[in-house]
This record gives sequence, C-alpha cells and structure tokens, in this order.
Amino acid sequence: MSAQPLTSFDKLCIHTITHKPWSLREVIDNFARENVKGITVWRGDIEGGSPVEAGKMIRSRGLEIVSYCRGGFFPAKTALDRQSAIHDNERMIDEAAALGAPLIVLVCGAVPGLPLSESRRHIVDGIKAILPRAKDKGIKLAIEPLHPMYADDRSAINTMQQANDVAEEIGSDYVGVAIDVYHLWWDPRLEVEIKRCGRMKKIFAFHICDWKTPTEDILFDRGLMGEGCIDIRKIRGWVEDAGFKGYNEVEIFSNSRWEKDQADYLSEIKQAYLRHS
Repeated sequence: MSAQPLTSFDKLCIHTITHKPWSLREVIDNFARENVKGITVWRGDIEGGSPVEAGKMIRSRGLEIVSYCRGGFFPAKTALDRQSAIHDNERMIDEAAALGAPLIVLVCGAVPGLPLSESRRHIVDGIKAILPRAKDKGIKLAIEPLHPMYADDRSAINTMQQANDVAEEIGSDYVGVAIDVYHLWWDPRLEVEIKRCGRMKKIFAFHICDWKTPTEDILFDRGLMGEGCIDIRKIRGWVEDAGFKGYNEVEIFSNSRWEKDQADYLSEIKQAYLRHS
C-alpha cells in the first residue's frame, strides 16, 4: 500500500549537490527562506573551508544536518591504495563530527577488472577498519546500494539484499543502509529487503528522485519526482512501515536542472515533493 500524500515540509531534506551551482551559503540561505527543514552536505561544498564553521552557519539558520556525503570507494588493486581509502574515510569521519553530521553515506566503490566478489570483500574490510573511528566520533555509516549500471566502477553493492548482508555481517549499531529509490526501484525483492532492514533497525536514510525515460546520462540525468516511472510513494510506504521516521532526502544530479535558475528549481522541487513523494 502506498503512503499517504505528504502535506508539509517537516521531513523535507535536500542534498547540496541538487543545487550544485549555488555556494553552501546560498544553499543555506535559500533553504531557510523556503522552509526546507533538513540539509545533507556534500564534501565538496566545504572543501578548503572549516567544517566547524559550516556547521555553525547551517544551524544558525535553523536547518538540521541530516548526513554528510560521500565516503566509501574502498576496493583497490593494491594494499597501499586500499589503506589510502581507509585513511580518507577516517578523515571524513572527523569532518562529519566537526560539521555536526550524525551520518556518512557510503558509496562503496568498485574497480574495473576486479572481481565483484573481491570488491565486496574489500568493502566489508574497509568498513570494519573505519568503524572504531566512527564509534569514537559517534558517526553512523550508511551503505548505499547503487544501480547495477554502476557495478563496474562505483559500487559492487547493487541490491538491498547485498547491503543488508554486509550490514548484518558487520553487526554494528553504527552500520546500516541508505535506501535510494533511483538505484533500487527495479528490484523485485525490494519490499522484502526493506522489511528485513527494518527488523534489523538499519534503515538510516531514504533518498528520492525519479527515473526518466529515456535517460540521457546514467549519472547526470536524474528526474524530479513525478517526471519518471518510480512509484516513490509506494516505496516510501514500505520504508515507513518498516519503522523509518527520518527525512525524505531529495538527491538529484541533473545537468539540465543545474542550468536552470536555482530559485525556480527549488520551487519546483517543493511542488513535486508534495504531489509525487
């Protein structure tokens, strides 16, 4: 059964990457003015700056920091490169703590030519390696399964079942799953695995957008809610029935949308959020 239509923006969070042309300050000012409640900060938006000051600026405008994107990319062909990825994720954990973000989203990584089974073992080992730092800093880690079209070079974790299996194997309250409808809408086991994830209390995040037909770019042509074929409201119903009470995070990579007037685009997001989410 689909969820009830949304009637407020109380659970609306938007990723800073959705409005890529804006600076972090512009994002914060516009989100606060338009009654957006939550913000997920992408790492590039504070690169070269102070996470502490960014966090203060965000909270001063009444916004809640929902998560920090994105860590991961653990698999590599050499032990030295795998260790470098671990160190980089530990730095990101420190940044998240300074920012005041409670959660890091992990795009787990893959390497062309490296067997997926080996990449998955690197992912498990990498998460285990950074887990002590995450616990020490109080930062949770959300494994985000990506659509199989990214299995070659972005993530060897491609289904909810795989993400659940990794989270279950690691067995920590600090490791869970980020559910993104763009990556998972096609999966015939999605409802079953969302229920499983809920039973494990490991649904840490819920991301929304839409799948356009045709899709002109596999990375940079995501649709605004209602532009495509995903039954977002039904999936939200499954997620909420599984016990998730957090934000609905709008995460859209779109070359065509980035070329628009971003204030107009934000208005379109808010309309689509109520009508189609």
